[in-house]
Parts: sequence; C-alpha cells; structure tokens
Amino acid sequence: MAVTRRWFRWLAAAVCCAGAASAGAQEIDSERSRIGFELRTRWGQRVDGTFARHQGMVTALADGRQQVQLTLAAAAIEVADSTYYTVMARGPQFFDAARYPYIDFLSEPHREALVHDGGKLRGKLTLHGVTRSESFILQPAECARPGRDCDVVATGVINRADYGLSGYRLVLSDWVRFTMRVRLKNEDE
Repeated sequence: MAVTRRWFRWLAAAVCCAGAASAGAQEIDSERSRIGFELRTRWGQRVDGTFARHQGMVTALADGRQQVQLTLAAAAIEVADSTYYTVMARGPQFFDAARYPYIDFLSEPHREALVHDGGKLRGKLTLHGVTRSESFILQPAECARPGRDCDVVATGVINRADYGLSGYRLVLSDWVRFTMRVRLKNEDE
C-alpha cells in the first residue's frame, strides 16, 4: 500500500521540462518519451540502458513557475538488448531494484522560458536511497511548443559513487549519463 501511495504521489506531479498549461499539471507521455542511461567500460565500450517504465508531471505553480517530477522504475531497466547486462544493472551490485525500486527527480521551480531557451534544470535526485542536488542540461527547443510538437531533450551526468553504486568498479567507469527525450500527453487525453 505504501509503495502504491508513493507511486501515485510522484505521478501527481512530473518530468523533464515541457511547457505546462497556465494552471494545474500536465502528465508526461510515457509512451512517447524515452529515458535512458549510458555507462562506459574501463576499455571505452559504451553500455546503453533504458527505463522501460517511468511516470512524471510538469506542474504549473501559483507564482507562474513550473516544477518537474519524474519517477523511474529500477526493476524495468533494460540494457542494450542483453539479458545478462539487464540482470546485472537491476541487481544488488548496481541499481539494486529489489531494495530501491524507484529513482526520483524533483526539480526546483523554474521559469517556463528555460524549456524554450535551454539551460540548467536543477533539482533533487534520489537514487539508491541517497538524495543529492543534481542538474540536467536542457537543449534549446526546436519548436514553439516543446513537449507537444517536439521533444524536450535533457542530459545529465552523475558520479555513481555519490549514490553508493559501487559494484563493478573494475569494469565500469564512475560516471552515468542520463538522457531524456520527453513529450507531454495531449490535452484531450
């Protein structure tokens, strides 16, 4: 029951940066949005993963700013079409999905212009039971209605050691790069 309440609470607010309506909240379209991560091996090989399940909202605040919330399901991580790497990523030596089923991001309130102009989206990332301030870089919008007519594109890099993701240190570099291409649900859905 507590997990359901937590999941619903995060759904009631968030992800990455698209223009919300003048009041209220706009749900992220999890079917059309893509959220992934990239790791590098110590030999330079790139390992790509995706979060197959995610939910979020962009909330219009009373002062005219916006706030983004995003929840990623760690148990739904898929790595490069590889069952072996997928099991490793979900397992106790890395994301530990059994103990830490969700990765959460809550942005600081920001001006809507950030979505159009690009720049830093700051907020709190909770990963592996640790919450830290992080920034994601938004690319300038390629259309007049970002999130509706084009993707909102964001990237961010974290040091996995900051979150206790210490498994496979001899094989994997310390950096995890997150990539997001976000769309909002149509207003009539």
